[in-house]
Amino acid sequence: MKAMRPWVLVVIAVVSALIGWLATTVTNRVSMPTPVLPVSALVTMGVIALITLVMGIQVLRWRNGKKKAMLDPIMAARTLVLAQACAYAGTLLLGWHAGISLDLLRIGTLRSGEGILWNALLMGGGGVVMIIVGLVVERFCRIPPEDFEGGTAGGPEKRRGETKGEGEYAYRGD
Repeated sequence: MKAMRPWVLVVIAVVSALIGWLATTVTNRVSMPTPVLPVSALVTMGVIALITLVMGIQVLRWRNGKKKAMLDPIMAARTLVLAQACAYAGTLLLGWHAGISLDLLRIGTLRSGEGILWNALLMGGGGVVMIIVGLVVERFCRIPPEDFEGGTAGGPEKRRGETKGEGEYAYRGD
């Protein structure tokens, strides 16, 4: 599995901010409510981030050798997928609510929608937390490259248990 690239997250955030801004503009023109998530969604976002962090800490403890029992590779893979999904969902939420916030700041003096603005800012902050947790837990799932085994001078150095993709995510060839 490939690591997330920060520039992809930035592109997703910018595109979702543009779509959020356009959706807010359209809904305001036709007198519909602003498409912002309620504050209660922060609880769900917090639970997702907490579960991701707890699972990531379990993988980190195993990786650092603090757990003697073998780590279930399926659980490690699920943790990695959950971390990446958490970061992508946080990026979408951040971008969408940033676009809404930009539109509300633009017309802030014309309407009394401060409650909605604070709501959008809170949801964007929750998205930032999800992105940070996702990126940190993804790092927890990364296994450092193995030590070199008696590399000979002049020849290619061979790593113990080297396979294609070694040094990537929670996979051990031992």
